[in-house]
Amino acid sequence: MITRRLLCAGAALAPLTASAPAFAQGDGRFPAAWLQGIRQEALRAGVDKGTLDAALADIREVPRVMEQARNQPEFNMTWERYQGLVVSEERIKRGRALLAENRAAIERFAGPAGLPPQVAVALWGIESNYGTRLGDFEVVEALATLVHNNFRAKFFREQLIAALKILSQGHIGLHAMKGSWAGAMGQCQFIPTSFLAYAADGDGDGRKDIWTNKLDVFASIVNYLRRVGWRPGVRWGNEVSSGAQAGGGGRIVRPAGAGGPAYQTTENFKVILRWNQSDFFALAVGLLSDRIAA
Repeated sequence: MITRRLLCAGAALAPLTASAPAFAQGDGRFPAAWLQGIRQEALRAGVDKGTLDAALADIREVPRVMEQARNQPEFNMTWERYQGLVVSEERIKRGRALLAENRAAIERFAGPAGLPPQVAVALWGIESNYGTRLGDFEVVEALATLVHNNFRAKFFREQLIAALKILSQGHIGLHAMKGSWAGAMGQCQFIPTSFLAYAADGDGDGRKDIWTNKLDVFASIVNYLRRVGWRPGVRWGNEVSSGAQAGGGGRIVRPAGAGGPAYQTTENFKVILRWNQSDFFALAVGLLSDRIAA
């Protein structure tokens, strides 16, 4: 995924906070006492014993997770380069086709929320390339690896317990719960706590399957934006002259600096920033949605 995910204000981009603990065995198994602590915390959080037995019985460290965590490239891409990659002609064309194909399903959720359907499609496209790039890490093992290696252990421990809750609630199977090395999951790329807060059951089957069920994906994207304050009838923003002044509760965003394009943004731009705290990301969502709708 090209976009820089700022998992809760940079959790995934932070440096290691302590030296990594040694494993009890050479096969990558987690120490029994450490796993027992996770089990007890999860039980207190309402995760059932059967889920914990299945999820923790043969869990092992994933070295590739720590390789990626320790070797994240510095984000220094120019706005021109970022926009060209994220708001590509291929993605615009595919977004238009998928909006036409899925319009009725998307508007079923977006209409009552006052959300333009192209905004939901743009988020879907940027997060997972319209459901084609979900990540190939098993989320529980990846999160356990981060926690045990003291990589933002408090934050990722919360995500691990949340992931176990999701399994316990029956939304997805253990080995089907795939995501990024940092636990961003499914076609929406929700971290586990965001899933618990915002994922929605779009088809009424009692499950919130953001991995394979497009109705659940669309319902979840719309529910997230609605819950964090989307304002019906308000655009995300517009390109303005370089000398324009902010107004109407928004701000002027100049992603390429003083000599580049300028955008007058609105309260709904701030809503998109609640999804990912990056001006580049929020601008890309707005611009891609406009191009899809054009």
